[in-house]
Amino acid sequence: MNKPKIIQLAVGIPKSFERNGKEYVSAIGKESVREAFLSRDGLAGDGIANPEFHGGPDRALCLYPYEHYPKWEEEFGVKLLPPVFGENITALGMPESEVYIGDIYKIGEATVQISQGRVPCSTISKFNSIDPFLKRVYETCLTGYFFRVIEEGKMTQDSEIVLLERNTQEITVFSAAMAILHKKGDTDFYDKLAAFPKLANEWRNKAGKILEEKLAKE
Repeated sequence: MNKPKIIQLAVGIPKSFERNGKEYVSAIGKESVREAFLSRDGLAGDGIANPEFHGGPDRALCLYPYEHYPKWEEEFGVKLLPPVFGENITALGMPESEVYIGDIYKIGEATVQISQGRVPCSTISKFNSIDPFLKRVYETCLTGYFFRVIEEGKMTQDSEIVLLERNTQEITVFSAAMAILHKKGDTDFYDKLAAFPKLANEWRNKAGKILEEKLAKE
């Protein structure tokens, strides 16, 4: 596992863009910044257009692993310049399979905690003009993830990402995403997810509902 490193820090407000003759409003089109203050609501200068998938205390900051960019470039035959997923932080050394729900990090002056994986939406395909993009991100669970803010503060492009606390439950972002997005996991795992206070409430509720479905079939 590589030492975590910020490749790009980015913010953006909702803007209009066009795809196949239709107009969409989204904040996916973010721009690189040298520094930004992170509050419990998110980075200064950042905005959301779709509160169903973004925003709120459990989704204050979004990270996408830089390791995935070469994969998508090879698969779709295009050059992708971060942040094509609308992420605030594009980072090396933090793939979903190697970080855990509840992990606490120091990034610059701010302290953040991984809260949930990202639920990909169709804007990914529309913004990048790659029709199968959403489907593939969803299938692979290479979605990126969100943080909640424990301590507000300034972060910069050059800020170090320092792991302060590794969660002892060892629920990776990837395993949680596979369970929530694809219902892959046994009843014990869903019971664990539903009862895990450091997992975002939305995903805890989803885990509880899937658990009920699985138990009803037994």
